[in-house]
Amino acid sequence: MRPSYLILIVLLAVAAAVVAYGPVRGRTVGAGIDDLRTQVETANKSLQDYFAGSSSAAAPAQKSAAAGQKAPTLTVAQPASRKIIEWDEFTGRFDAVESVDVRARVSGYLTEVNFKDGQEVKAGDLLFTIDPRPFERALDQATAQLNQAKVSVNNAKLDVDRGLPLLKREHISKKAFDDRENLLRDAEALVKIGDARVKAAELELSFTRITAPIAGRISRTYVTPGNFVSGGGSESASTLLTTLVKQDPIYIYFDISENDALKYQRMSQSQGKGAQGIVGATVGLELPDEEGFPHTAKLDFLENRLDQGTGTLRARAVIANPDRFFSPGMFARVRVQGSPEYTALLLPDEAIGTDQANRFVYVVGDDDIPVRRTVELGPMDNGLRVIRKGLQPEDWVILRGEQRVRPGMKINPRRTPLTVSNADPKAGGAPANIPPAPVRR
Repeated sequence: MRPSYLILIVLLAVAAAVVAYGPVRGRTVGAGIDDLRTQVETANKSLQDYFAGSSSAAAPAQKSAAAGQKAPTLTVAQPASRKIIEWDEFTGRFDAVESVDVRARVSGYLTEVNFKDGQEVKAGDLLFTIDPRPFERALDQATAQLNQAKVSVNNAKLDVDRGLPLLKREHISKKAFDDRENLLRDAEALVKIGDARVKAAELELSFTRITAPIAGRISRTYVTPGNFVSGGGSESASTLLTTLVKQDPIYIYFDISENDALKYQRMSQSQGKGAQGIVGATVGLELPDEEGFPHTAKLDFLENRLDQGTGTLRARAVIANPDRFFSPGMFARVRVQGSPEYTALLLPDEAIGTDQANRFVYVVGDDDIPVRRTVELGPMDNGLRVIRKGLQPEDWVILRGEQRVRPGMKINPRRTPLTVSNADPKAGGAPANIPPAPVRR
């Protein structure tokens, strides 16, 4: 128990005794209260003297402890500076430049499949054969009807030729001669009808040989020989036999936000290319198992309107695919230039602190006292973080150990240069020359 508490307890006990035993000793209660007031004032003065002595004794101890605490040694460096280009990344999906659903155009029984599943075919290669015999008979019938119509034309023409001198000698009436001419015209019309029927029959016969409309890679066959296939002019009526896609070159589609679209248009206008100057720009591609965007494509299309549901604009790039490595439906990351080249300040991420709402760094001045500085961050570039706002090239920033910093506390700064390596990041070069963190024992 502290001595101050003991003194207070003793004073209370004495006060109670004075009040209780005063009348017994022949003194009045008022006189006892006066004695109690005098003793309380004496005790209060004693307590003040006690605490004053304690404070004066503790002050030298605190000063000696503060004098014994050393300023921490922290590594500081000026932000690195280099010319960079910011890049925006999107998720895209490959799609074929040309794709065809191969369907039957006439009905019949499938007799042949003339390809292997998944093989490359050329335009005009025979893929399927439908039994041609019914269509050959139809063609024969149409040809016979055409010949019959031609015979009728010849007979009608002979009748007209014979009737012309008879009409001049008035051996036949004008009406009889007109009837012969009308029969000739009817026969000629039947010839045209027969000719059209022959061509239609020939066309349907040619549809029994289904050929590849484009060059590309074919899928598997969905119908095997011996099955009946339906032809027709609609997808619901005709039988799907297989699909065919062209893989070289190949498209990749991706969606950009409205803000990004405006940014690209502003950047194109500033370069004198117009609002659509981004079309034709080179973009980078990387597959999910790749790094560094090793493939290049060319942006060749922007949609003419934004999607009102998502607020995005559809973009498309085209890339050569001679080895058929990319397939329609595959995902890839797309990188688009998001800024012109400019000089940026960069720091390692470990030098940047956060308090949920802001990002900050500690800048050390000439007095070796760290000052908190709020910064605006940009993207990563070659292992370092771009600092958009809040720093100057001559500022000295604490790289590590900012958790040891206290307001108004001096530190012992260990100044070291922070440089950006010129090594190619694809080759595994170190992104920055950062001194190693001290090892705590």
